[in-house]
Amino acid sequence: MFEQSQIQEFKEAFGCIDQDRDGVIKKQDLKETYAQLGKLNVKDEELEEMLNEGKGPLNFTVFLSLFGEKLNGTDPEDTIVAAFKLFDPNATGFVNKDEFRRLLMNQADKFTAEEVDQAFSVAPIDVAGNIDYKSLCYIITHGDEKEES
Repeated sequence: MFEQSQIQEFKEAFGCIDQDRDGVIKKQDLKETYAQLGKLNVKDEELEEMLNEGKGPLNFTVFLSLFGEKLNGTDPEDTIVAAFKLFDPNATGFVNKDEFRRLLMNQADKFTAEEVDQAFSVAPIDVAGNIDYKSLCYIITHGDEKEES
């Protein structure tokens, strides 16, 4: 389901959340994690709801399977590439960054400028302002190799 590098990243995330390092994420672990992130007023009910998604003690195996279920919503790479091809009638493998920004901010689930900037921060954009959407699709489905360096 996951590549080895992804499992390692999940293991690191699990370790950050498992504040008392006992191998199980509990309500207090979540409270402390939220506090470290600056959110101090998390309701116990919210935390319990999160923990109940695991249907048992939230150890690393359960944590990994939960993420597998959540991330399963990501479309396969070929599906995302096919969607980009709609914006590439000449089959160049690129879409214009400015035109794509306009579409993202004005169509369907309208993105904010900040969301577009965040998406573009990992997008491979050439000097002419074109996005290599096949590479972007790979990044969306497999992660950004630059982050692993």
